[in-house]
Amino acid sequence: MTSPNPALRESATFDRRAIAEIQRAADTGIYDIRGWGAKRPLPHFDDLLFLGASMSRYPLEGYRERCDTDVVLGDRHAKHPLHLDIPVTIAGMSFGALSGPAKEALGRGASAVGTSTTTGDGGMTPEERGQSKHLVYQYLPSRYGMNPDDLRKADAIEVVLGQGAKPGGGGMLLGQKISERVAGMRTLPQGIDQRSACRHPDWTGPDDLAIKILELREITHWEKPIYIKIGATRTYYDVKLAVKAGADVVVVDGMQGGTAATQDVFIEHVGIPTLAAIPQAVQALQELGVHRKVQLIVSGGIRTGADVAKAMALGADAVAIGTAALIALGDNSPRFAAQYEALGSAPGFYDDFQDGRDPAGITTQDPGLAANLDPVEAGRRLANYLRVLTMEAQTLARACGKSHLHNLEPEDLVALTVEASAMARVPLAGTNWIPGALA
Repeated sequence: MTSPNPALRESATFDRRAIAEIQRAADTGIYDIRGWGAKRPLPHFDDLLFLGASMSRYPLEGYRERCDTDVVLGDRHAKHPLHLDIPVTIAGMSFGALSGPAKEALGRGASAVGTSTTTGDGGMTPEERGQSKHLVYQYLPSRYGMNPDDLRKADAIEVVLGQGAKPGGGGMLLGQKISERVAGMRTLPQGIDQRSACRHPDWTGPDDLAIKILELREITHWEKPIYIKIGATRTYYDVKLAVKAGADVVVVDGMQGGTAATQDVFIEHVGIPTLAAIPQAVQALQELGVHRKVQLIVSGGIRTGADVAKAMALGADAVAIGTAALIALGDNSPRFAAQYEALGSAPGFYDDFQDGRDPAGITTQDPGLAANLDPVEAGRRLANYLRVLTMEAQTLARACGKSHLHNLEPEDLVALTVEASAMARVPLAGTNWIPGALA
């Protein structure tokens, strides 16, 4: 908005948003909480381009030549690794943060296309286990809802050390979302704010983690793959330590990853972009000689098939989506424009997931609001979206002459900006220069 007085200048440091936040903090004495992920501009997959085949590379014919998309996760130690049809999985989102119908819809959509979904904090619900062909059970510092029977019912276990939106911080679930059922599953008082621990209570380092992984393997008879999930910060070292501790799969979540609720200052100022994290993780795996043997799942800001293909070209085996999956279910839908306006927001902007007033029925525990989500229809929408992501990624892989998404490689990419080139470790477009790389 331009001032009518040309003599007035807005400060680049103390702009209107900064002034409004100072005034809000002074008025309330509390920090701002919200959901979603980082909203500041960050180098991301849009800053990369594929080098399609022409003379020096031979493209594949889209209608006659196959481009496979399957992936096996967890075959390093587990007796029963996951065999997925597509390399796009559903990230962990808890029952509590999400409604029961939303969890059911995620299971339906993922199963329809042959991929996995993940429980999130707070335990396993019958709805998601019943509708999920492949279900990953998250083992978090809180231990909410954790029991050995559910570990055995799961198809894989994901030990969560950190999340991209808040690495180093625990989860938050405000009292208005702790219904009688949520409270019962988490052994918490109903209606009281809950804050999860930021570190596991029974171990403090990689040696203890190795013992914990062995315990999980023994209790599940060595059948289940063990994932280790880290928020992207000191990614190179964290991946090496996770592999040394015995992980079958490493999940790296960049700072574009979403959350149901945490401090805004955390979301915007902690962690590193997904684009910067992937090459560090791949380098760590390569130096240990386990790249493609210990699978790498990347999450944080995946939106399109192009994002999927670029993550895999940089070295990921699969990706995980959270925010995009909720949007596919119906989150921030224009259909609820009037309801979002009544909440002081609008479709595409609503991020107050912590309040439990989501008119789409996804991030709420209000039975009336949750009834707005039809899990069958929402699952169908998610399945459609996952199919589109896969087809888009296949289209790009074929254009690069690749018969499997895993055959994509950094050589297929160039960067549009110096920052993206340095982070992704691919050349600046039109050059052979990678900033920061040794000659």
